[in-house]
Formats: sequence, structure tokens, C-alpha cells
Amino acid sequence: MPDTEIKPLDPQKYYRMPWSLSDNGIFWLEVTSQCNLTCEGCYHENILNGHKTLETIEEEFKVIKALRKVDSVSIAGGEPLLHPQILEIVKMVRRYGWKPIMNTNGLALTHELLRNLKKAGLFGFTFHIDTTQKRRDSHARTEQEHIALREHLAELVYNEGGLVCGFNQTVSEQTLDQVPDIVRWAEKFPEMINTMVFILFRTPGMSANFDFYAFGKKVNLYETYIPTKWGGHKNLKAHDIVAKIREADPAYEPAGYLNGTIEANDMKWTLATRIANKRRTFGYTSPKFMEFVQTWHHKHIGTWLSYASPALLRAGRSTLLFLGWGDKAMRKSLFKFLLDPFAWFSRVYLQNFAIIQPVDLLADGRMSMCDSCPDITVHEGKLYWSCRLEEIKKYGTFVTAVPKNGAHSGTADHKRGATAAV
Repeated sequence: MPDTEIKPLDPQKYYRMPWSLSDNGIFWLEVTSQCNLTCEGCYHENILNGHKTLETIEEEFKVIKALRKVDSVSIAGGEPLLHPQILEIVKMVRRYGWKPIMNTNGLALTHELLRNLKKAGLFGFTFHIDTTQKRRDSHARTEQEHIALREHLAELVYNEGGLVCGFNQTVSEQTLDQVPDIVRWAEKFPEMINTMVFILFRTPGMSANFDFYAFGKKVNLYETYIPTKWGGHKNLKAHDIVAKIREADPAYEPAGYLNGTIEANDMKWTLATRIANKRRTFGYTSPKFMEFVQTWHHKHIGTWLSYASPALLRAGRSTLLFLGWGDKAMRKSLFKFLLDPFAWFSRVYLQNFAIIQPVDLLADGRMSMCDSCPDITVHEGKLYWSCRLEEIKKYGTFVTAVPKNGAHSGTADHKRGATAAV
């Protein structure tokens, strides 16, 4: 489908998630700077034994407890499973009353470690796997060739039981056409794959008409963000991914979103929940349904919901029967279910598909970030977008962009695997 035929999404059609800086669904915790992978486009410094102490993590938790109400903690790195005290970290997250979610490449995961993580209180996994990675367990040139690895990890978690499982995949101009195949694969296993997230790739190499400054001093941003050919030259937008998902699933329809800090029509985090059994899709939950779930959870649990339990994700049938009648947008899905007698005796699941569109560098140099970013992290007692933390560490401030010779350019962005920068 040519770009000219792809219409931007209209945020007015969807539910703007009520998350804010101080009251959010998620907090991003980087427990180590050490990693066991080399990934194209990754800007995170890989430091051997660069593990945070439990005391440092405890201090960060105190900052979060004071400044930000959250439902879950994304335990990240580097590669968090390399931290020698990862079980204690999971237990710490639980003691604070949060859901621990392990953001991992899965290389270091074993059956024994999986069982111990579950015993420690882990809520679930988000595995990041894509063709930016140079892996020893999957030599893939395309995203389809990584499917066997993804399926192995999903089965590992599913067979252990009681844990949620999701996958992140960075998408560039060069891998955009592979998105439908991954959607078709994920939709075959709604019982195992609870969430699929597509993250749009960005790099400063897409912003050649800008100079970059920190505290008024010109800096070479390419020392931090190394150029890569993998990302191509085009900045993808959320609607590009939506169009590709609809090639595999024409019924795909978002329900909620987070917008940008500058452009009101940005859909930075685009969220959709599929209702399906293992045989077919009945439809997607509506914006009203997402509003109901978020409002109920905040009123009765005290936080905005970020990760649903496996039991809730198996409640697709109840979702349709009890809420479908009164929700015009979901009534069609209910009728599809009722008109399929075989579906009455099958398990019906809720399965999430999300799109993350990182920072957009506007023509005048302003940067539109993810408003109410879920991946906020702590550094030296302050909150920062985790995607730009390397700028804070290296320059002490976020870098600013200035058009060269006053010239206007197109937009440009950067994303480290799963997070945005510039």
C-alpha cells in the first residue's frame, strides 16, 4: 500500500489514556549496564559488571514511591538476567507492591531461573527479539526466521504457568513488510502470547539537517548514537504499522493511546486488545471498554492498569457476554461469537497489540516526546525519559536540535531497540 493511501490515525476516535507523570501504569528500572548481545542501533553503553547495587535500587524505589504512583516495574538493562541479584530485585519490587515485568532478550533464561523468578514473585516477561540483534540462538536475516525462537520462549513461559508473556520488536523501513507475518504468527497463539509490541526505529542519521547542542556547546551526537543501515531512511509513524497489521487482520482497531508532548494528533503509544479464540478473531475491545477497565482499576486498586493477569486475559468470553450488549462498538464482536456455536465451548482470550512511536524531531528543532511516558526512570534522584538517559549521563542535559543555516527539514527520531532518543 503506497504511503499516500495511508491516512494518519485520528486521536479523537480513541480513548486518551489517563496516565500522567506522577500517576502512571509503569516505571522503567535499569538494573545493569551489562549486556550479552550486540544490536544495531543500540546506544546503551555496555559495561562489564555494570550492575546497580541493591542499595542504589532501593533509593530509586524510594524516589518513585514519593513521585510516581505505578502498577508495574519494567526491569531492564542492559540485560537484567545478568544481574547476580536479580531474584532479590524481583522480591524488592513485590515488597513495594508493584508487578515485576522482566524486559529481556531471553538469552540467559533457563528452566531453573524461570522457576526461581516465578517463586520470587515475577509477574511476567517481555522478550525483545528482532533482526537488529546478533544472536547465537537464532541466526536470522528476517523477522520470520526468528519465529521459532519466539515460539520456544513463549512455550517455556506458558508451560511454567501463571506468568504473562509479551514480545517487543523494533521495526524499520526495511522490516515494515514483515509485520503482517509476525501478526499472523502471534494471533495463532492467544493463549501463550499475551502482548505484541511494535517499536518504530529512529536514529539521528535521519536528521542530517540539524546540529545538536548541550548547554550551548555543539556536540557530536553520533558518538552516542551510532549510525546504522538497518534502520533505512524513513521515519515510520503509528499509522504505517496499523496499515500493515490490517493486512494480516482487517478487523484490527486501536482503543487507547498516549499522545505527544507537542503535536496533539500524535499517537505515541497505540493500544489495541483483540478478542479471539485459537481459531478466529471476534473483534477488538472498544475505547469505552478501555476507559471502563482503567477507571475501575484506579478506583478499586489504586493504580492505572498496565499488565493484566493471565486469568483476566482468559476472560474474553465474559468480556463479550457481560459488556458486549451495552457497548455498541463491541456488539458486532458479540454477535460473531454467538453465531459461532463451536466458539461457545472454546476458551476466548484477550490479546494485546501495541505500537510505540518515539520522539519526533520537528522542522524547527523541537522534539515531541511521549506525553506521560510509561518508561520514565530515575537518575540521581530525578525522573527522566529512559530513552534519553544516555544524554543525561554524557552531557548532563538533554540535547537540543538546531536546523542548519536556519533550514527546515523533515522529522527525525531515534529509538534504542525499545526506547526513543535524540
